[in-house]
Amino acid sequence: MTKKARLKKLLLYMMLLGMAGLLYGIFVSYTGLAIPCLFRKVTGLLCPGCGVTGMCVALLHLDWRGAFSCHPVLFVLLLPLTAVFICGAAGYVQNGRFRFARWQNLILYVSVAALVIFGVVRNLVRFL
Repeated sequence: MTKKARLKKLLLYMMLLGMAGLLYGIFVSYTGLAIPCLFRKVTGLLCPGCGVTGMCVALLHLDWRGAFSCHPVLFVLLLPLTAVFICGAAGYVQNGRFRFARWQNLILYVSVAALVIFGVVRNLVRFL
C-alpha cells in the first residue's frame, strides 16, 4: 500500500470516528441520555473513565472549565496523548506500521497510571 493510500485510509477512519463521536455528543447534549458505566452499575464505584462523556460534551460546547471539572486528569492528558497518536499516525503513513517510540510508550504508561491512581483516589475521597 502506498503512502497516499495509507493516508486516505487513516483520514477516512478518523473522519468516521470523529463523526460518530460528534453525533453521540450532540445526542447526549440534547437528550441527556448516555451509555451507562457498567463498572459503576456493578460496584457502585467510579471507574477511571467516569466523566469522559461529560468532558467531551463540555469540550464540544467549548466549556473548558466544565470539561476540566468532569475529568481533570484526562483533560490535562489530552495534549500529550494527542501528540502521541498524531506521531503514531504519521509513522503509519510513512512506514505502514503503527509503532510507538519509547517516549510515546512512556507517555501512554504514565497516562494509564495517572488514570488508575485518579480512579482510586476519587473513590477513596467519596467514602471518607
